[in-house]
Amino acid sequence: MFKLSQRSLNNLKGIDEDLVAVVKRAIEITEIDFGVTEGIRTLDRQKELYKNGLSKTMKSKHLIGRAVDLVAYVDGKVTWDKQPYYAIALAMERAATELQVGIRWGGDFKSFFDGPHFELN
Repeated sequence: MFKLSQRSLNNLKGIDEDLVAVVKRAIEITEIDFGVTEGIRTLDRQKELYKNGLSKTMKSKHLIGRAVDLVAYVDGKVTWDKQPYYAIALAMERAATELQVGIRWGGDFKSFFDGPHFELN
């Protein structure tokens, strides 16, 4: 069983309590370790990500505390390979169902794959 680091917990500050609960439950049931890399964002941070092509919108739910980005750890190392994010998504979806919270995964976006991203509906 995995647990969130203090850094991940700090990155959940300001995030909607329903989404925090989903993330905390998901870490208990996931088959792939993960951490929270980003929660709430400032407008300046969003502008920077948008300008650099790392975000596709200026209306990100990160700005209002309704989205998180998670990073997968495989063998203790960060990975951006897609496959681990599918496993994390399964844990997030299961946790959301258990807690009756509607979420959307960035891996299901039609225009691009954003595997680390999860947001409230």
